[in-house]
Amino acid sequence: MIAVARVTSKTVSVSPQARWSAVVARDNGADGRFVFAVTTTGVFCRPSCPARRPRPENVRFFATPQGAAEAGFRACRRCRPQLVGNPHAAWIARVCRRIEQANGRGVRLGDLGEAAGVSPDHLQRAFKRALGLSPREYAEAVRTQRLRKELRGGKTVTDATYEAGFGSMSRVYERSPARLGMSPATYGRGGRGMRIEYSIAPSALGRVLVATTERGICAVYLGDDDGSLERDLRAEYPAAEVRAASRGLDERVKEVLRAIEGDAQSTAFPLDVQATAFQWRVWRALQAIPSGETRSYGDIAKAIGAPRAARAVARACATNRVGVVIPCHRVVGSDGSLSGYRWGKGRKKKLLEREGGRT
Repeated sequence: MIAVARVTSKTVSVSPQARWSAVVARDNGADGRFVFAVTTTGVFCRPSCPARRPRPENVRFFATPQGAAEAGFRACRRCRPQLVGNPHAAWIARVCRRIEQANGRGVRLGDLGEAAGVSPDHLQRAFKRALGLSPREYAEAVRTQRLRKELRGGKTVTDATYEAGFGSMSRVYERSPARLGMSPATYGRGGRGMRIEYSIAPSALGRVLVATTERGICAVYLGDDDGSLERDLRAEYPAAEVRAASRGLDERVKEVLRAIEGDAQSTAFPLDVQATAFQWRVWRALQAIPSGETRSYGDIAKAIGAPRAARAVARACATNRVGVVIPCHRVVGSDGSLSGYRWGKGRKKKLLEREGGRT
C-alpha cells in the first residue's frame, strides 16, 4: 500500500512483550489496537499480517498507523493496516488490488466504480480520504514502485520501463530525478557508481550526519549514535561507494550546523534525493517558509494547490531525508501544536525555539 489513512484506533496500553506476542501469534483481535514497523524494510503492518515475522530487535510499535507514517514507515501492501476500522475498507481494498493487477495501466475511474459498486464520484472522494491519494495517483505510485522493483532485480532500464507500465523511456528519464533522486540505471544498481561522502558532527540536536554526492546533499540525519546514522545511510544506498569525508567539515556541513543553530539565512542547497513529484511540490513549499515562522499542514496543502491534501502533506514531511535543509520542522498542527517529526518532537521543539518559531 502506498499511503496512510486516518482510522479510528482502539488503542490500549499494553506492554511491548504483549504486543510482540500478539504479532508472533498473528492475533487478528489485536488489529486496530497497534501496528508494528520493521526497521530493516521500512514497512509497518497490522499484528495479523501473514508475512514472515522479523527479528524482534528490528521491530518498533506504534499506537496508530499515523504514528508509524510520521516516523517515516510505509504501509504494508499485503495486510493494508491503514484500512482497519474504515467502513469502506472492503471495496477500497478491491480497487487497490485491481489497480495493482493492472500494474496501474488502463484503469478507468468508471470501471473501478462499477467493480466497487459505487459511483465514480463517491469512489474518488472515499478513496482519497482513506489513502491520501486519488486512484490515478495510486496507479502512478504502483508503476513507480514496480519500476524500482524491476531495476533492483537487475532488469535493464529498457525492460524495467515497459514492465512497469511506462509508455516510453523518455518519460521515465524526464521524471526520474523527482521519482528516484538519480537516473533509473543508477537507482537500479542500489546507487552503484555513486560516490557518497558523509560527515558526522556534534550539534545542539545530538549527532548530525550530512551526506553528499557530486550533485548535492542526499541525506541529513539526526540521532544519538554515529553507528546507527551510518547504517541508515548505507541501507539507503547499499551498492554506492559510501565513505567518511577525508577532509574536515566542508561548507555545506557547516551551513547545516548553522541552520540547526537557527543562524542560517538560507538553506537553498543543491539536493540529490529520492522523491515523487508531489513530495517535491510540498518540499519546495516548506523551503519557502521563512525562518522563525510556521505553517499548518492545511496551509501547505493550499499553497501547492491541493487544499484537501493535508494528510498527504504530512506524509511528505515524514519521508523527508534531508532534515533542516528541507525544514519540515516548520509545519505544525492547525492549532499551532507540535505534530510528528521524524527525528523526534523534542528536536522539533528545539529547532523552532532556536528560530524563534511563530505561527
